[in-house]
Amino acid sequence: MFTLYPAIDLRGGQCVRLRQGDYNQETVYGKDPVEVAQRWEESGAEWLHLVDLDAARTGEPVNMPSIQAIVQAVNIPVQVGGGIRSHERIEELLQLGVERLILGSAAVENVELVKEALAAYGERIAIGLDAKDGYVATHGWLETSEVKAEVLARELVEVGARTFIFTDIARDGTLSGPNVDAVRRLAVTSGANVIASGGVSRLEDIVQLAQHEGDGVTGAVVGRALYTGDVVLQDALRAVASNVRDDTRNS
Repeated sequence: MFTLYPAIDLRGGQCVRLRQGDYNQETVYGKDPVEVAQRWEESGAEWLHLVDLDAARTGEPVNMPSIQAIVQAVNIPVQVGGGIRSHERIEELLQLGVERLILGSAAVENVELVKEALAAYGERIAIGLDAKDGYVATHGWLETSEVKAEVLARELVEVGARTFIFTDIARDGTLSGPNVDAVRRLAVTSGANVIASGGVSRLEDIVQLAQHEGDGVTGAVVGRALYTGDVVLQDALRAVASNVRDDTRNS
């Protein structure tokens, strides 16, 4: 099933969006993240995608109160990423009621942590692969590794990874369209579920991604386009549902 994930990026307790991960190119879209979360739920969202930008950059979980408040305020599952680099943080977030955690930098720098988390929590752990020119970026995209995203994905599937959130940083926050080919290729080469993140600018982008559900592209994170109104969530949900019905008829 193809799922849409409205994105709530948290910085200093506010809902913001960055352009290409640049902390100096920030737009504030809501001073009350709980209100934003409830708005997306009321609009039909079946999941929420939260990112703690402060923790991604510094490792300090300053937005934990906001995450807790959102989880308590909505009745839909929440996935959270950003600065999750220890067993303690993993357990703390799961105890708050977060349904799925996204490990990013740790996938490159602390593979043992990722292996242990996958063994302990299974599908409640997803791997965030954020790539610049095909190479994995870490620490809130401030550093680029020498590891290719597709290679790392295959290695992590071997130790239990089943879901990846893939971001092409060049597309993120630019409303320039997702890198559909890269998303599909990662899904096919890894054999895992891949959720696309970054660049969705219009309804057609979502429909195009949803058409590759059979290849393992199982969702899309939508951020700036929802906040600017370029994508209306209810319209996107209807389009995805229609795509599913069409596939059923053609099968």
